[in-house]
Amino acid sequence: MIEKLKQFLNFHAQELPPEEKAKHLNVAAACLLLEVIYADESFSAEEANLLPELLSKALKLNSNEVEQLISDAKRKQKKSTSLYEFTSEINEQCSIEQKQQLILAMWRLAYADGHLCQYEDHLIRRMAELLYLKHSELIQMRNLALKTL
Repeated sequence: MIEKLKQFLNFHAQELPPEEKAKHLNVAAACLLLEVIYADESFSAEEANLLPELLSKALKLNSNEVEQLISDAKRKQKKSTSLYEFTSEINEQCSIEQKQQLILAMWRLAYADGHLCQYEDHLIRRMAELLYLKHSELIQMRNLALKTL
């Protein structure tokens, strides 16, 4: 039993190829953005249009790659049990600035339909905590998102 646990841990501790790491990171980020979209239990047309645009710009992907990424993220999100599996991936691979840009994208999605739902607000604040961002950084990103409306 202990030997199997050691094998499992060693298997998961092995380094993934860079392209695989990038794919895992992109899926994790897309999953978090989807969480924000679904927080208010509605998927508005504004959110549906903004998500691919945000992913395309941030990750420099074409429309087919963005569609595949969103599809992968939806599948992964349905199987997930917590935000931690996504935020831990981001914490491992991203800088503070990249995390701030992700939070900015979350705020933009939350405000895309014209109002901020309390569930969206709570979720973004929780994700900022899990990403080890300061409250001042969270507010700064929210204010930037409001300026772009």
